Amino acid sequence: MTEPVRAAGRFRAYLQFLAAILYYFVARSLAHRGAQGLAADAWSPLVEQGMLAFLLLVGFAGMGFWLDRQANPIADQGLPRRAGWPGEAGLGLAAGWAIALACVLPMTLLGGIAIAITADKFAWGWLLADASFFLLAALAEEVAFRGYAFQCFVRAVGPVGATLGFAVLYAIVQALMPGSSNASFAVSLAFTFLLSAAYLRTRALWVGWGLNFAWKASRALIFGLAVSGVSSHSPVVQGDPMGPFWLTGGSYGLDGSWFAFLILLAALPALFRLTRDLNFRYNAPIIVPAGIPVDLDAAARAQHEAAMGTAAPSLVQIEKAGNEGTSHPSGQESPAGGPGREQGSEQAAGNQ
Repeated sequence: MTEPVRAAGRFRAYLQFLAAILYYFVARSLAHRGAQGLAADAWSPLVEQGMLAFLLLVGFAGMGFWLDRQANPIADQGLPRRAGWPGEAGLGLAAGWAIALACVLPMTLLGGIAIAITADKFAWGWLLADASFFLLAALAEEVAFRGYAFQCFVRAVGPVGATLGFAVLYAIVQALMPGSSNASFAVSLAFTFLLSAAYLRTRALWVGWGLNFAWKASRALIFGLAVSGVSSHSPVVQGDPMGPFWLTGGSYGLDGSWFAFLILLAALPALFRLTRDLNFRYNAPIIVPAGIPVDLDAAARAQHEAAMGTAAPSLVQIEKAGNEGTSHPSGQESPAGGPGREQGSEQAAGNQ
């Protein structure tokens, strides 16, 4: 009786996944057109990412509220305001920075990076805007690829199937960018594995959001390197890597580097180690009581009443044998020695 219900639930979740993916592409198009019409060219990327994050959060929240009866749809899609969430985001920031550093250090040792820093004070103001761009872009990616749509796909095909499916989907979306290659496709796959594991281990987007932001923003804003083929993100630092293509990724950046692909794969067990406590806290099975509730006191009382009856027990007085002045049931008081002793006394008097 339960198999058809489960199959229907998986099919419904699959339809919700398709609807969420369709909405993502619609929201992406609306954000792009809206940013072009509302902002100047310099501000257009930041406005586009802000609009996209807003449309995804609101749209997926509406789907969760309407289709799944979620009481807190924003929290349920991966952004709960639970205790310790800033620490989870900080954990993701540290992990993303460590991965970026592990990729950049060998580059500086084997080839080097030619870095040019501008002293223009206006450039430092734009640096804050670029940091906001990466923050919103990371949020939009996490909500789109690890939020409501991913959760529906998990219910439909399981966590492993959902992770593989979204890794291929993200890699295809990234492959549409100019300059992509087989290495960039592989890096996109490994990066999605890492971020999906961060969500599944913590049941929230905080770790993945911090990791996504630090991995991209640190390379662009600190080292001036290209991110997915775009090298104009940092107005302060411009970096030109020198070294083999498999190490640097060329003009496409580390997103097209085979060395970065290996580093991201090696980061998976490290992420599992870092999120061990969070995984235990939010993925440990909850023991739900089942069966028929039993009141042991009531059961013992019912068993006693069945054997002894419900009437109150009568009082029974137990007398001590040989007590003087003991009253008989007839109410007469017998001598201390009893009848035998009185007869013996009369015989002794006759003999005298």
